[in-house]
Amino acid sequence: MVAESELRTVHTEGAAFQDDKEGSETLEACRVSKDWDPPSSPDECPEGGLAAWATAFGAFLVQFCGFGYTDSFGVYQDFYTQHYLTNETVVCYIPCRWIGSTSAFLIISLGLVSGLLYDRGYFYHLMIAGSFLQSFCLFMLSLSKPDQYYQIFLSQGLGLGIASGLMYIPSIAVISHHFRRRRTLVMTFVATGSSLGAIIHPIMLNNLLNGPLGFAHGVRASAGLISSFLLTACLCMRTRLDPPATPVNYIVVSRTCIHDVPFILLIVGLASSTHYSSFNFDSIKHDISVNFSFYSVVILNGSNFIGRLTSGFIEAFTVSSISCGVLILGMIGMGSLASVVVLGVLYGYFAGLNIAMMAPLIATLTPDLSELGARMGICVFILGFGGLIGTPISGALLTSSYTWWIPGLFSGVSRPSLLFFLQNSRRVKSNQPT
Repeated sequence: MVAESELRTVHTEGAAFQDDKEGSETLEACRVSKDWDPPSSPDECPEGGLAAWATAFGAFLVQFCGFGYTDSFGVYQDFYTQHYLTNETVVCYIPCRWIGSTSAFLIISLGLVSGLLYDRGYFYHLMIAGSFLQSFCLFMLSLSKPDQYYQIFLSQGLGLGIASGLMYIPSIAVISHHFRRRRTLVMTFVATGSSLGAIIHPIMLNNLLNGPLGFAHGVRASAGLISSFLLTACLCMRTRLDPPATPVNYIVVSRTCIHDVPFILLIVGLASSTHYSSFNFDSIKHDISVNFSFYSVVILNGSNFIGRLTSGFIEAFTVSSISCGVLILGMIGMGSLASVVVLGVLYGYFAGLNIAMMAPLIATLTPDLSELGARMGICVFILGFGGLIGTPISGALLTSSYTWWIPGLFSGVSRPSLLFFLQNSRRVKSNQPT
């Protein structure tokens, strides 16, 4: 009996010791699991971090060097007309405009190709190729000889347009890899790069081309600045998600878009407002000094920069659309220095709100983010034709008699159509089952 009781006591103590040991291990495991952060899912956006904000900064630089540089073409056009293409002075204004319009059209329309390649995982290839091509074309532009229109058209019209077109859509779409909740805010920050470029580049080029450096050395100095910014952008930007195992089929995406009523309404609405009036040319013909007319565009782009920067916080799309239409109609009566400044500031701000919200709207109406590049490419490809057709229509309505109220009425009335289509796209989207 004594031996049996002692055996029972030893067994009980051993069991208690084993329970304590297991309990301490469980406690330790709980403590470790509490302090340990499991790896995040690939589908879960980090919403920040060094890589995310560095990518946003790199995309900002791409916009600064892309559309921001293209918007400075007015300085080149004035220089070509007065000094560099003097053999074509009778018809030079029209050929020079073809250089700038071709470049702008290629930036937008090539989104159809760059968006497809982006969705298939060629982000770094597009950024490196586009950066190299833009730097190369700018240096080639500096070697262009006077009165050689084809050299300028090939390097600036075609080369720069293709280079910026390869980088435009990927630099915006890559933001969706790192941000979801803050996507609209970050995309609007990236969009401010083009406005800031449209402020700095014209002032810089105006002083370089018409200063002691001249055309060749001035363009080379500009090319060096652009090359350094694009190199920094390529080093900063990073993708986070792997491309889909099955590549995105544009035909399938196009068929899906045709049946996506909100997306179709969005495209029609944006395409109806892609044209704009030549604000600085309006200023000159309304008896405003030529020197101030140059800075009137800088004023407009400065307020446009503020509008894009604040659009991520305000998102007042309805108010900005109505305001743009009213202000364009108000340009019909523009005739004094004060009116140019006021209309430039107000229109630039509200137009910035509209433009900056384009990419976030496309992303919002894209149910599968693996198709974002394709959808952006399809949308901007159609918008490119809207801009290509809308601006010549405004020029034709202007006529040689400079009947300003007709193109002003055309541009102002198209803004309510934008508002109508976008409001309906949101209404249809909200009524769709989730």
